[in-house]
Amino acid sequence: MLCAVSAVRAAGLTDPFDTVALHAAGPGSSANGNLNAPCSATTNSAPLTLPEVVDHALCNNPQTRLAWANARVQAAQVGIAESAYLPTLSLNAGRSRNTIDAGTRTTYHQTSGELSASYLLYDFGGRAATLENARQVMAALAATQDAAMQSVFLAAVQAYYQWHAAEAAILAARESERASTESLKAAEARYRIGAGTPADRLQAQTATSQATLLRIQAEGNARIALGTLANVMGLDAQDAPTLAPPADAAPDATFERKLDELIAAAKRARPDLAAAEAQVRAAQAGIDAARASGRPSISLTAGTGYTDPGLAGTTRSNSIGITLAVPLFSGFNTTYRVRSAEAQLEAKAAQRELVSKQVSLDVWRNYFTLTTSIAAARASADLVASAEASEKVATGRYKAGVGGILDLLNAQSALASARQQNIQTLYNWRIARIALAQAIGQLGFDQIESGAMPMQKTDLP
Repeated sequence: MLCAVSAVRAAGLTDPFDTVALHAAGPGSSANGNLNAPCSATTNSAPLTLPEVVDHALCNNPQTRLAWANARVQAAQVGIAESAYLPTLSLNAGRSRNTIDAGTRTTYHQTSGELSASYLLYDFGGRAATLENARQVMAALAATQDAAMQSVFLAAVQAYYQWHAAEAAILAARESERASTESLKAAEARYRIGAGTPADRLQAQTATSQATLLRIQAEGNARIALGTLANVMGLDAQDAPTLAPPADAAPDATFERKLDELIAAAKRARPDLAAAEAQVRAAQAGIDAARASGRPSISLTAGTGYTDPGLAGTTRSNSIGITLAVPLFSGFNTTYRVRSAEAQLEAKAAQRELVSKQVSLDVWRNYFTLTTSIAAARASADLVASAEASEKVATGRYKAGVGGILDLLNAQSALASARQQNIQTLYNWRIARIALAQAIGQLGFDQIESGAMPMQKTDLP
C-alpha cells in the first residue's frame, strides 16, 4: 500500500481533479507553482515607488493571504464533492492468536482478509447538487479573493498618498513657522525703536507659537501616516521603508462620464457582487442537495474475502451485487434540511440585493467625490496665489510702518491655511481617481501613476 501511495504521488496525482486551477495564485506563489516560494516583492534601501508599494502590499498583507487560504480550502471541498463520482475501495485484514484450554491446551492462529468495492450509480441528483454547491461557493471565494486584492490595492494607494500629503504639510507648516518668526522679529524691532506696541509683539509671539504647534502636529501626523503605510504593506510600523515621490500629475479640466454607464459597468465588474451572485447559485444547489438526501440511492458493490480459521479449512468468498437504499423515515431531518436551505437562498438573495445597492452607492459617492476634488484642486490653487499676493502686500506694509500687525498675521494665517488646503485637495484628487476605479471594479497598475481618469468610454466593458 505504501508503494502504491508513493507511486500516486510520483505520478503527480496528489491533485487529480486539478483544484489548484480553480483559484488565483497565492501571494507566495512562484512561476513554477511552488506555493511555498518566498514572495518576490521585497524592500531594499532604494526608495519605493507607488507601484512597488502596492506590489509589496498585495504580496505581504495578511488580508490577501487570508482570502487566498480560504479559496484553497474551498477548492479542496470541490475535490471532495467530485470524489463522490469515483468508486471506493477498502481493505480489511487481520490475524489473531487463540488458545483453547479444555483439558488439553490448544493454540492456533486465525487469518482473514477482505477487499470490497462500492460505486454509487444513482442518487437522484444528490452528488450533482453537492458538486454544484461547492463550485459556486468556490466561485464566490475566488471573487472575494479578487475583492480583497482590490481593497488592499486601494488601501496601499491611500496610505502612500496620505504620507506624502503629511510630508508636504510639514513643509508648509515649517514655512508658516518661518514667516511667523520673521514677523515676530519685525514686531520686536519696531517695539525697540518705539514704533510698535507691546500688544503687537505679544500677538506676533502667539502666532509664532501657534505655527510651531501646527508644525509639531504635522510631524506627528506624518509619523502616524508612515506607520499606517507600513501596516498596509504587511510590515511592522517601525519597519516602514523610504518612499519615492509620486509622479507629477494634474487634474483634468473636466470630468464627464454618464453615471448610468458607470454603475452598469460596476455591476458587471465588481468582484464582491460576483461573489454574492455565486452565493445565490450555491444556495439554490443546496436546496437540491437537501431534497436528494431523502431520496433512494442505488450502488454497485463487489468484494472478495479469505478466511483461515486455523482449526478448519480455509474459505474464500466473492460477491457482486446492487444495493438499493431507501430512507423511510429520518425524524423529519430532510424536511428541515430543505427548509434551512430555502431560508439560506432567501438570505443570500437579500445579501446580493444589498451588495448591488452598495455598488451603485459606491460609484455615486466616488464619482461626486472626484468631480468635487477636481474643482477644489483648481480653486485651492487660485486661493494660494491670492493668499501669497496678500501676504506679500501685508508684509511690505508692515515693514514700511503703514500696516498693522493684525493685517500681517491674518494674511500669514490665510496663506498657511491655503497651502494646507491646496496640498490636501491635490492628494484627495489622486486618491479619488483610484477610489472611483475601485468602485467600478477596474482598479489596476496602469492607473496608479497616470493622470488618466478611470473609465474612459473605450474602457467600458
